[in-house]
Amino acid sequence: MSYDKELLQTLQQQARCLRRNVVISIGVGIAGHLGGSCSSADIVAALYFYKMKHDPKNPKMEDRDRFLLSKGHVAILQYAALAQCGYFPVEDLKHTKEIGSYLQGHPDVTKTPGIEAGTGSLGQGLSIGLGMALGQKAKGIKRHTYVLCGDGELAEGQNWEAIMAAGIYHADNLVAIVDQNGLQATGAVRDRFDTNPLPEKWRAFGWNVIEIDGHDMEQILTALDGADEVKGMPTVIIAHTVKGKGISFAENVVSFHNGILSQQQYDQALEELS
Repeated sequence: MSYDKELLQTLQQQARCLRRNVVISIGVGIAGHLGGSCSSADIVAALYFYKMKHDPKNPKMEDRDRFLLSKGHVAILQYAALAQCGYFPVEDLKHTKEIGSYLQGHPDVTKTPGIEAGTGSLGQGLSIGLGMALGQKAKGIKRHTYVLCGDGELAEGQNWEAIMAAGIYHADNLVAIVDQNGLQATGAVRDRFDTNPLPEKWRAFGWNVIEIDGHDMEQILTALDGADEVKGMPTVIIAHTVKGKGISFAENVVSFHNGILSQQQYDQALEELS
């Protein structure tokens, strides 16, 4: 499938803007989940600015696609997307994690417009997403539920119960996306809790598996559109990514899973993402 070059360039620019706003949300001297936010930025840009049907003026409209950020610690990335879409002012991103702010360290469905579920506890998003997808089917709503998971997060057993159940219930309106950047909070996934090989495991549970370069916008769009054509089984998109993508000093550096930026690093990151 071929896509217009202008569309691809626009989405790539949106992804850079997301990364830039992630840096602004973190600020200087305060820990923030930079690495996993940047690795997922291209995927989230494609979802919010190309694929999903959603309305900032009516966040709860019934006929909408749903997005769940199962790896809820990178909430600042979703906040950046919601702000760019117009759910709330971009200027509010500077107040993320402040006392009294509606933008906290993990998504809060009760306070933040556009959030579908609270996902601070890892491993639960896919179960919630499956329930939503089956609910959409029961109501005859022909939309999709998208769930973004981390590869480190897949160590949580509840994920695999949801993966098994989704295959059994033929939830073909459920799309899981695995941000496989290879790093988790304390080191490489392969050294901490190795869940590889992922494609074979998901296929064994009855899923359609698509593997892509998670920073190649054309591959991302092709995978998302391809999932629409799959009937009778859920789809998982395994996106091979780079933790901290787009910021030279943070790429593939585990300490930026939840790192603190100095003023110099903050300024450099914004310059690189300009």
